[in-house]
Amino acid sequence: MNFDSIDDLRRDGFEGFVTISALQTSNCSEVPTQPGVYLVLRPNTERPDFLSESVGGHFKGKNPTVTVAELQSKWVEKALVLNIGKAGPGNATLRSRLKQYMCFGQGQNVGHQGGRYIWQLSNACDLLLCWRVTPDAVPRTVEKTLIEKFQAAYGKLPFANLKH
Repeated sequence: MNFDSIDDLRRDGFEGFVTISALQTSNCSEVPTQPGVYLVLRPNTERPDFLSESVGGHFKGKNPTVTVAELQSKWVEKALVLNIGKAGPGNATLRSRLKQYMCFGQGQNVGHQGGRYIWQLSNACDLLLCWRVTPDAVPRTVEKTLIEKFQAAYGKLPFANLKH
């Protein structure tokens, strides 16, 4: 798996490549209602501006904000992929999971703490999301494999992934 370009990700079966703002507007209607994995991408690989306060929701009263120093230490230079996530098995689908993610980024109190560092990037709404349906594989297994491959390529976890 090559994480270096959108074309490489497309060749690996990822689809979508839709901005966060478009997904928030459409309520993720273009996202499949099947289990799978998703990636959050920033095509511009230059170091971003970090917000001192997260725009994410305060689920169960917990502020998702971390220090700018922590965000800077987690940043992965030259990486397009900022977050690797999964939806399923069970009732969770890519659409339902990404709807939660989008709502969290709009400040709603929903239970989607994974990838929360995304919401402390300036211009987070311009980031891209893509996904791959995994009908013949367990999404968590695929997610874990992708994270391990990313870590092997870049020497650390994707920016917004806090654990394997």
